Amino acid sequence: MEKIEEQFANLNIVKRSSGTQEPTYLLGIDTSKTVQAEKESLVAVLCSNESIRIYDKERLNVLREFSGNPGLLHGVKFAHSRDCVYSSCTDGTVKCWDARLASDKPVQLFKGYPSNSFISFDVSCNDHVICAGTEKVEDDVLLVFWDARMNSQDLATTINSLGTYSETHSDDITQVCFHPSNPNMIVSGSADGLVNVFDISVDNEEDALVTTCNSVSSVSCVGWSGKDYKQIYCMTHDEGFCWWDLNHLDTDESITCLNIQDVREVVNVKGGILDYLIGGLYHEKMDKLFVVGGANTGMIHLMSCTTSGLIHVTSLQGGHATTVRSFCWNMQDGSLLTGGEDAQLLLWKPGAVEKTFAKKGSMKIASSVYQRVRVHSSDSYKRRKKQ
Repeated sequence: MEKIEEQFANLNIVKRSSGTQEPTYLLGIDTSKTVQAEKESLVAVLCSNESIRIYDKERLNVLREFSGNPGLLHGVKFAHSRDCVYSSCTDGTVKCWDARLASDKPVQLFKGYPSNSFISFDVSCNDHVICAGTEKVEDDVLLVFWDARMNSQDLATTINSLGTYSETHSDDITQVCFHPSNPNMIVSGSADGLVNVFDISVDNEEDALVTTCNSVSSVSCVGWSGKDYKQIYCMTHDEGFCWWDLNHLDTDESITCLNIQDVREVVNVKGGILDYLIGGLYHEKMDKLFVVGGANTGMIHLMSCTTSGLIHVTSLQGGHATTVRSFCWNMQDGSLLTGGEDAQLLLWKPGAVEKTFAKKGSMKIASSVYQRVRVHSSDSYKRRKKQ
């Protein structure tokens, strides 16, 4: 089997999304999980103009667009068993659209409480449960749960929540991520620096809390890794990285595999600069965790995660003109989708014949956008001088 390092290094751009009238940051990407020979594979992209665009994966043309108005959308996720796409919204709902229908109206609306403003969410691996995290309002910070099982009577209906967790975070819940194969396990990350693991099959919040890990900084990304996905990792808004092994919870060994306060200070990127982290990627067959980062010039870096640190493997360049915000890796065919602040959605494939494209320059976007998206410094990170 070709190593993922070689696959990544051998990626070339095969398609670039067609231009749109309004320049937007591409903040999140997910692909449809259903495989139907007669239907094209779909890509859902969260955009900074308060919309979700649905693309045909091979042609990268926009098929339709869904809006979160009057609220702002956070996150984008396809269901595992059907072509429904979800996003959480600051209007206190999680919205579900049929990605193959042109109608902008959600087919389902999962409603929270009147004061809720949702900024994170996920759907369990069996599509039975949705969980969303709120911004802090006064002293309230909630994880809200809904029954997501759909039948014909549920279409175009509003669904009220099953219940909430309210005692385990003290600030905005920025990330929620269900376990890839166990629908009862979920990890949440918060601006309070805490990363909590829950078993939602247990009746009450206190007993459902499996463990709490502390990243000591506002959490920007969480995920699962390791054999049987018994490890968790997180990234922080100031480019920190933490990795914990839940197998050690009942032993005397430390659960901390790796804790880096600022990866920009310690990772040596060959022939480039690491300005920020984008996300993580666990390769099941290789049993290996990779971290994806980038430079403000648009270069993308792949790093291997080991207990001794993050090791730069290889980089991609020549695609984006500025900061890359999102990626989606396909384990089956080795293809990669990337989205950036240059409003470009790129499809990369291993061993493909590279096509020549005119590289688009950076697009200046209205300042209101910066209030809802994570912004990196326009200056490359300057490493601190050793004393």
